[in-house]
Amino acid sequence: MRPPPALALAALCLLALPAAAAAAYFGLTGREVLTPFPGLGTAPAPAQGGAHLKQCDLLKLSRRQKQLCRREPGLAETLQDAAHLSLLECQFQFRHERWNCSLEGRTGLLKRGFKETAFLYAVSSAALTHTLARACSAGRMERCTCDDSPGLESRQAWQWGVCGDNLKYSTKFLNNFLGPKRGNKDLRARVDAHNTHVGIKAVKSGLRTTCKCHGVSGSCAVRTCWKQLSPFRETGQVLKLRHDSAVKVSSATNEALGRLELWAPARAGSSTKGPAPRPGDLVYMEDSPSFCRPSKYSPGTAGRVCSREASCSSLCCGRGYDTQSRLVAFSCHCQVQWCCYVECQQCVQEELVYTCKH
Repeated sequence: MRPPPALALAALCLLALPAAAAAAYFGLTGREVLTPFPGLGTAPAPAQGGAHLKQCDLLKLSRRQKQLCRREPGLAETLQDAAHLSLLECQFQFRHERWNCSLEGRTGLLKRGFKETAFLYAVSSAALTHTLARACSAGRMERCTCDDSPGLESRQAWQWGVCGDNLKYSTKFLNNFLGPKRGNKDLRARVDAHNTHVGIKAVKSGLRTTCKCHGVSGSCAVRTCWKQLSPFRETGQVLKLRHDSAVKVSSATNEALGRLELWAPARAGSSTKGPAPRPGDLVYMEDSPSFCRPSKYSPGTAGRVCSREASCSSLCCGRGYDTQSRLVAFSCHCQVQWCCYVECQQCVQEELVYTCKH
């Protein structure tokens, strides 16, 4: 049976990184200009001809998505960038949690309806939306360019002299990439589609108009303005908050529309269904496991570094923690030397490290 489009999206955006790339842990924040990642080539221009087609074939896509990829030079590199961005943001947001977005167990999670699954779908769609918009403005996609629809009240007073992020094209392309909506009578498909849309909406809410003034004595007779997405870190923070307040749902059939609708489960002792989740809520169907011990969903928390004051109690699941000391070198007693450099001494201090017991 073919996976639903949303599942294909999550599988793409959480594809396994090469071991060397994962070890390097690229420090993306969403502020960077999109450039090829190590191991994906060094040329800023999209791959052409056979190289582009080969990159599309290597990605974990449905047949239809591979066809779209092959027709769009630059898309394969953009999809790979989105995969890296979603994974790294997920790992950052859950770095202090029992489930830390480890690559190990992600396939099992995508088959369930946990809160963590909801976050994976949302951050994956958000990363792809964000990365596509940035790729357009960076000139990495052949079929799109800068955003060209300011929609301001007085266009005569505004000069669009900077390349804006093309969120309009990004959203339109992503809807086409995911394909037509299916599974109106399938609870899991409805939940996945809802969470995917929450991710896209989180990126849209971060679109800002940025301007610079030009004129005599600093007047704003003419402004140069462009549309710019928020740093992806801000989108990740929004989605993490939505994860923490996610709504557990069941379903009911809307007889008038002939489709399944999401509702919060009825309260104990009540026969009426709960309220429908809001469009911005992440939703899930089943309670998450503890993630304390190794399972098909995570490697557990044994050996994880924790903070004695903030996280060891929860992260170590009551097993306690080990304490080790290590020497850490750092720059100290720095002085600016004439003319143009800073001279520092090397200092060493002892640092305590706490790790969860097995």
